[in-house]
Amino acid sequence: MPRLLRSPRRGALPLLLLLASLATAQDAPIGPPALPPRPSREATWPAPTAEDWARPCLIAWQRSWADALAVSKETGKPILVCVNMDGEIASEHYAGVRYRQPGIAALYERYVCVIASVYRHTPRDHDEHGARIPCPRFGSVTCGEHIAIEPGLYEGFFEGQRVAPRHVGVELDGREMYDVFYAWSTEAVFDAIRTGVADRPPPPPPSQVERSPLELLDSRDGLDRSRVEAAFAQGDAATRRALLEAVVARADEPPLELLRLALQDPDPALAALARSALARAATAEAVELILQALGRLTDPGAREPLLAALERIGAGSPRARTLAIAYRGLAAPSRDVDVEGWTRSLAGEAGTPPAVVAARRAERLAAQDEILLGDDAQAHVELAEALLAQADGESDRESARYLRLDARRAAQEAQRLGAYGPRVNAALALADAHLGDRDAALALAGSAAGLVPDDPGGRDAMLLLALFAQSRLSAIADASRARADWPAAWLSDVHAAYEVLARHPFGDDEQVLMHHDLLRWFGASATAAEVLDAGLRRFPGSPRLHDRLRAQLLESGSVLGLEAAYEQRLAAPDAPPCLSGFAGYAALVAAEYQRRAGHPDEALAAYERGIAHYERSLQLDADGRADADHYIAMALAGEARVVLEQGDAPRAVERLLLSFARKPSAAATLDGLSVSAVDTARLLLARLSSEGPEELRARLEQALDGLDAALLLPPVFERGQPGEASPGARPGPRRGD
Repeated sequence: MPRLLRSPRRGALPLLLLLASLATAQDAPIGPPALPPRPSREATWPAPTAEDWARPCLIAWQRSWADALAVSKETGKPILVCVNMDGEIASEHYAGVRYRQPGIAALYERYVCVIASVYRHTPRDHDEHGARIPCPRFGSVTCGEHIAIEPGLYEGFFEGQRVAPRHVGVELDGREMYDVFYAWSTEAVFDAIRTGVADRPPPPPPSQVERSPLELLDSRDGLDRSRVEAAFAQGDAATRRALLEAVVARADEPPLELLRLALQDPDPALAALARSALARAATAEAVELILQALGRLTDPGAREPLLAALERIGAGSPRARTLAIAYRGLAAPSRDVDVEGWTRSLAGEAGTPPAVVAARRAERLAAQDEILLGDDAQAHVELAEALLAQADGESDRESARYLRLDARRAAQEAQRLGAYGPRVNAALALADAHLGDRDAALALAGSAAGLVPDDPGGRDAMLLLALFAQSRLSAIADASRARADWPAAWLSDVHAAYEVLARHPFGDDEQVLMHHDLLRWFGASATAAEVLDAGLRRFPGSPRLHDRLRAQLLESGSVLGLEAAYEQRLAAPDAPPCLSGFAGYAALVAAEYQRRAGHPDEALAAYERGIAHYERSLQLDADGRADADHYIAMALAGEARVVLEQGDAPRAVERLLLSFARKPSAAATLDGLSVSAVDTARLLLARLSSEGPEELRARLEQALDGLDAALLLPPVFERGQPGEASPGARPGPRRGD
């Protein structure tokens, strides 16, 4: 996104911002003496109700900044940038109330509107058929779009400060008209928006001539794009073919969302037309769709135009450049890691018998002095290997260190005597790694994995493979940062090394995680899923692998699918006891997605399922009580927030008291919507103070008084601000699922 020009703010807005800053700098709001006291935040920005959230968002957002610029140029309308944040009281009011009111929508129609929010409200942007899944909070954009637009807007307009809610007006030439945040009221915002277009002629009325989907292919407007996509999805085969042939015949950037639908079409001829158009893409936005298309192809001839497109996009996109190289090498066998040889050796089907290996090493250790005085290079290598093996079995750390120092000296002497190749390099790499010189170890490991060692199942054999994989990854990273080409075989080597490590007795879940993430990054989603599934069978209690599983399930299915997948795993005869806790966490994640989507009853049901899973986990494994109690307390607090928003204050108090009793230390922990039990309690107290009943308010105040005082402090990101906490930028959700 190009850097945008800025201009000084105009009109009365600097005064407005000055007054707002003064108000936040005092314990009590200040202003002209005649002004009444500043109303509470709850009165200024009433929280949306379930009925409010059920109404559609009426603002027509553009899908990208590039689209907004094109529509602004075509229509002559300025751009209105809106910034929103989950859990922040004013942002909630705009998203749940104002953006759903016809009068506000009419005001915003004078602008080309974009929305920025870093929070995800639905797990996927597209369903299994390629259809868009609109964000339930903002309506006409996907969550991926309102997330992706934020970094460019931050660079262009936000002056290093992430604040929400925020409204920025942008002229046709990119100059900033106004930037309103920390405002005292919604009217202050709407006045600025009205003033920004007050001197402009109203836009011409829409043409009465209905444009056909083929004619709408010229438009970058989000509503027009949606009409074209609907025509394709609902049309017959002839309509779909006509649209795709028109796209193929054009020379401009192809409409990616239309092509996404076409790539999923059961007619292979239509999917082929979509790939033909996609191969014309020239922007980085097309990279992920190209990867999806590549993942469905086995014919090298059909893949080649898409790989050529990646290479062309790679001239300006380091990621596309890297992917183009990597995709060519991912399926190729490694020349440096003998996966078959390692597999047979680990199974005891090949290699030297362990007893023979042990006897040889004992002989070398017994002849250590003689070898060191001699000039037999190979004997020095074998002595270094024997010393490393002895160090691996040594319980005293200092003794092990001296043995490894001796091993390094023996290997270095072997090199001086003329030894070279993988075996001596492996001995040096292992000695350096154990002695803390990791850089030297990685430099040697790249040429040390071309052999299967005599003890393939040992710790040092595992370490050598891990070092080799990391050395290749480091080389790939260095080349990518330098925007230089790198051999595709490097990725083949890494993939092969991690395949062996997945079977190695001393392999661990971190290696599975790195392998999975690497494959995902390069677009090999199907292979990554297989790696993850195998890793979870071996390491069923790994929180990090379950993080990836949740992300995978949410991406490929739905929130309900997330819970269903864990229920299926729980039903397996060999289900590990720890799985109940992970199923409980999945239910809490599902509950938060339901909250974001405005489905309170579904959220409450998911919270109850989560609590039940955690209670069951305690029956199976009492040692996990600390974690189980923490998340049960979080679930109870989440329920309290939902029923409070439904207007059920007594039940909200009851759930909060249960939460505080279950795990007091969890009271200040932010959930995935950046809301804590203490936040909910304060909001509830404000309501009870004005509406009653008094008995409920007293019970809740007493419970808060019983908490540790540190839990009642504002979050870290709100501390240090003068006066009351302002709606600044919050960190991302604790559950990044």
